[in-house]
Amino acid sequence: MQTTLRVRRYNPDNPEPKPFFEDYHLELDPSDSVLDGLIKVRETLDDSLALRCSCRGAICGSCGMRINGHAALACKTKVVSVAPLGGTIEVEPMNNMPVIKDLVTDMGPFWEKIRQVQPWLRPAEPAPVTEFVAPPESMRHLEGVMSCIMCGVCVSDCTVLEVDKRFIGPAALAKAYRFVADPRDIATSIRLETLNQPTGMWDCTRCMECIQVCPKGVGPMDRIMALRSMAMAEKMPDTCGSRHAEVFTDIIKHKGILDEPMLAIRTFGLKHIGRLLDMLPMVIQSLFKGKVPWSGPLHRPISSIQHIQRLFKRVRTKS
Repeated sequence: MQTTLRVRRYNPDNPEPKPFFEDYHLELDPSDSVLDGLIKVRETLDDSLALRCSCRGAICGSCGMRINGHAALACKTKVVSVAPLGGTIEVEPMNNMPVIKDLVTDMGPFWEKIRQVQPWLRPAEPAPVTEFVAPPESMRHLEGVMSCIMCGVCVSDCTVLEVDKRFIGPAALAKAYRFVADPRDIATSIRLETLNQPTGMWDCTRCMECIQVCPKGVGPMDRIMALRSMAMAEKMPDTCGSRHAEVFTDIIKHKGILDEPMLAIRTFGLKHIGRLLDMLPMVIQSLFKGKVPWSGPLHRPISSIQHIQRLFKRVRTKS
């Protein structure tokens, strides 16, 4: 199958190191992976192409890169899945990370964020003489998150990190959940208090990109939502994020439909009137474009609100 790999190149040693795309035309089998194609390019067409790979079996996580606009493991991405009839496959280095050369990115910032969540057990003292033993049923819910191979693919496509590099990121938060939810760890409150701070778990916008691209089904966003629920259950100091969740639920419960102006007012409150005022230009612009639902100062409940309230009552009874 005739295929073109359009690779984003970058060489810092060039006199004018600017990224550019270079096309490589080659014959690939539909069962070949994108990594197979890149290795073939390096071995037969251009030995200057830089890429990172190791196991070729979706275990080491080394070959993370963007393929046709989304992050993925090149070894796990079959050519036929991204170009079923041949044609062009666009390959770029991972996003939200400094590029060292071509498809190789600097994972240093990624590991620094992982270290911030202290990814190790903090057990009760004194430590046991042998190993820490936990019943299988108490650990089974962690099987998914422990499948993370630290490839950085979720970080690459995180939309929050594109605008705020301080955000700790989906991989670090998923790793934090792994220890917060571990029955052998006694630092749950301390961990949650740290994650409750700005740039932590409440900065996720739930775009679901991390869930879409994760090659191991870890579901980082789901873990972030679980952390938020645990923080609220622990009565952590409220943030704009936690107030948003509580107010959102309360409005739906009492009106059956979202009241956006009231959501903003109750979320920020008088303590953060400045943030509300900062939003006015955006609100006015959205209003002129018909993007702000408005039903007047009295946003009345829907006619069938009793059905919504019955659902809330049922959920509360089960919990």
